[in-house]
Amino acid sequence: MSARDNILERLRQRADGPLTAPQSDFSVVTGRGWSQADRLERFERLITSVHGEVVHVAQANWTAELVELLHAKGIRRLALGREHPVAAEARAALDGKDVALLDADRDIETWQHEQFHETDAGLTSTRGAIAETGSLWLWPTPDEPRLLSLVPPIHIAVLDANSIEDTFFDVIETHGWAGGMPTNALLISGPSKTADIEQTLAYGVHGPRELVVLVRHAKEHS
Repeated sequence: MSARDNILERLRQRADGPLTAPQSDFSVVTGRGWSQADRLERFERLITSVHGEVVHVAQANWTAELVELLHAKGIRRLALGREHPVAAEARAALDGKDVALLDADRDIETWQHEQFHETDAGLTSTRGAIAETGSLWLWPTPDEPRLLSLVPPIHIAVLDANSIEDTFFDVIETHGWAGGMPTNALLISGPSKTADIEQTLAYGVHGPRELVVLVRHAKEHS
């Protein structure tokens, strides 16, 4: 029997019974009670305070807004997935447009130089957002790998307005992370920034210098 097995066996044979989890009060990290409008307002206020950009779009024609955004920012080479509905709709809208669409589901070794040096922007879906901290949360997949949101100089994220939750705890509870933790969830609260250089805050040194969030509304946003 190994040392580990010995320790576990002693724990099982405790004279005062098995170990149980203590009672916990999670009220400090949940129970905000914000309305959907409150969550949206707070999310936008916080993420724009750190140089994030929010663009409100209608669900029905969000890809038309995407086309205009790419033109306005001079984006000619866009990396994106293929399977997720966000990527599929974007590809259909950009078909025939003057934008090269780069497949993101390739092995990084096959397009490392292209991704780091020749890609203008990356487009991703999001799982939702957190109102309390002004953060997006992403769950990378082979179709939309982690580097898609971390390497290109501009990250364009598509967020449904009704998927914003109050706190990080609410996200974990609502989406059952205890039963299936994501291997690599990402929390994004603005473009890349660092203050390591002469104690001066700089953007885009270690990742995207711009973060644009397309917030999709089921109805026209006023």
